[in-house]
Amino acid sequence: MIMIADAIRLTLFPAMMALAASSDLLTMTISNRLSLILLGGFFVLAAITGMSPTDMLLHLSAGCVVLIAAFGLFARGIIGGGDAKLAAAAALWLGFDHLLPYLILASLLGGALSVGLIWFRMTPMPEWLARHAWIERLHQKGGGVPYGVALAAAALAVYPDTAWMTPAA
Repeated sequence: MIMIADAIRLTLFPAMMALAASSDLLTMTISNRLSLILLGGFFVLAAITGMSPTDMLLHLSAGCVVLIAAFGLFARGIIGGGDAKLAAAAALWLGFDHLLPYLILASLLGGALSVGLIWFRMTPMPEWLARHAWIERLHQKGGGVPYGVALAAAALAVYPDTAWMTPAA
């Protein structure tokens, strides 16, 4: 069981975050399956590692708080639905202990990404880049921002500090 827990802890969360970021960058979509895999993986890992019901409930509460707030942003057209679900899944894994650093870092990275895209959209695109549909889509003025990139990067930056990655885990 320890090897299964280590495999989940060391690969599932990072892999799903990387997949979400790349998917959002290339297609502007984040599959619901990714969020569901993260949800299921959390509960499997929590059960295998013997997480207390109280701690499990606190992690679930962190995910619910973020889901409610993120869907408020989704309803206003600020972020996409996949972004909202990804942020909630990340919050579930990170818990309240790491939620504030995650949200602050995600905001800063999202702002930097947005500024970078504004700058990119103001400059002429080189011909060799225009051959790639996903880059051309990113270059379109008024296009969306693949905010899942910022959410995933922030989650991956905070994750090593969590209890999942400490030697006691």
